[in-house]
Amino acid sequence: MARARARKAPGRAAVRLLVLDVDGVLTDGRLYFGPAGEALKAFHVRDGLGIKLIERAGVRVAVVSGRESPAVTERCRELGIRHVVQACDDKMSAVARIAKELGITHAEIGCVVDDTSDLPLVAAVGLSFAVSDAHPAVLRAAHRVTRNAGGRGAVREVCDWLLEYNRRGAKK
Repeated sequence: MARARARKAPGRAAVRLLVLDVDGVLTDGRLYFGPAGEALKAFHVRDGLGIKLIERAGVRVAVVSGRESPAVTERCRELGIRHVVQACDDKMSAVARIAKELGITHAEIGCVVDDTSDLPLVAAVGLSFAVSDAHPAVLRAAHRVTRNAGGRGAVREVCDWLLEYNRRGAKK
């Protein structure tokens, strides 16, 4: 996974909260519109299993998206993700609220993103991941880059990596 590292590697704080973007991370970034608006989104089944596995291991998951979609609401409900913020103009504030509610520091937060609007989040969290097809500035800024593209198993890849990272001795 570690194709690129632009920033200094983080300390060994365990990741206790994983924040996921939607379009370009949980999906391939394409938007499908019909006469009534957004028609559908496609999610990768392996990403869903990865989310369930890290939640079972004690890592909380939050979905924070700049857009609103009934498909996202349904997918998060299906996966049991309790912290879902959509139509969010200020992801930093949303993540700060979630972290405060959970008693988690910014050093204990990981995020998976794909575009420049998420660069403030990349800079603020303890461990950041860019999907392999992310914007070049995000690829440079993130701590780690996935092998898989957004919507094509990148989240599962991150979840597997985090399980091992936390298991190998990150301080809880």
